[in-house]
Amino acid sequence: MVTARIAGIGAALPPAYRQGDLWDEVFRRHFSRSRVAERIFTASEVRSRHSATPPDELLAVAEHSTEQRMRRYAEAAPPLAIEAVRDALAAADTAPEELGLLVVASCTGYGTPGLDIDLARALPLRADARRLFIGHTGCHAALPTLATIADYVASHRRPAAMLCLELTSLHFQPASHDVDQMVTHALFADAAAALVLRPDDAPGLRVVDIATRADTNRSDHMTWDVTDLGFRMGLSPEVPDALESQVGPLVKDLLTRNGRERSDVAAWAVHPGGPRILDAVQDGLDLPPQALEPSRTALAEHGNCSSPTVLLVLRSLLSQGLPAGPVVALAFGPGLTLYAALLEPEDGPFKPPAP
Repeated sequence: MVTARIAGIGAALPPAYRQGDLWDEVFRRHFSRSRVAERIFTASEVRSRHSATPPDELLAVAEHSTEQRMRRYAEAAPPLAIEAVRDALAAADTAPEELGLLVVASCTGYGTPGLDIDLARALPLRADARRLFIGHTGCHAALPTLATIADYVASHRRPAAMLCLELTSLHFQPASHDVDQMVTHALFADAAAALVLRPDDAPGLRVVDIATRADTNRSDHMTWDVTDLGFRMGLSPEVPDALESQVGPLVKDLLTRNGRERSDVAAWAVHPGGPRILDAVQDGLDLPPQALEPSRTALAEHGNCSSPTVLLVLRSLLSQGLPAGPVVALAFGPGLTLYAALLEPEDGPFKPPAP
């Protein structure tokens, strides 16, 4: 049976800004010197994060209409998208014309023609290459997107690529005393990450299985609403507890049906939604602290970039070469939705991505 393997991961990151500088220069004033907001920023464990919107423009963006924000997305997103996909193609030693499918996931900007057309023209793709856009899925979008292209690669025996790109800075919200907005603005950042899958003639991480679990009774715990002033996130403080109760059964089901146990897992690539999210996953899976160190490092260096973030964690893991055993990737989003992917290393002359 033909299987799909991760042959290359690429990324494109806007300029990075220190969290302390962002607080001093923008958010202290935005939140009226709120001590609650300052404590939230300090506790975020984010040291730096990337933004396609310069800090001196953020306060103006807070008053922009959704139309203005979408125009800015159309300007800022394509260069990052092209850089990330080209980076992944180079890492996978794959030419653009080999791709049979390109899937783009984003929940922070929309327009038609969109990023998939920009990429088809710039790379360029073959005229008969399939394209798919996945919108408004949220932080977990990378893993259902991975499932989609893995199925295509396995059934059609052709390489495929995916891109996750989010510009959360374009959705900077007007000043308020809403704790949800304080948390959101303390964590979220911008990034693009891409991944290339090849059929099983390529070394890399084989996509073994992908599982999901939805707790629809908690669908109001994480929201992403379209408003006249951009998209506004709602984030319940109960999310970490909900994830802690669900992540264990999800991972157990995934591993058991593939003849694996938790002790077999060599590395964990967990979406770093925030420090409390990582603590909840660690407790829910009974993991040692070092197991989630790659995710905590990603949070510290990049912030929560929504859908690209789990790919940034995977990219960091693979920069050290193929792991010695299975990898489990985890991501979480609205729904309340959890996704898990089981990835197995396959020997060969694998080309690690640049760290």
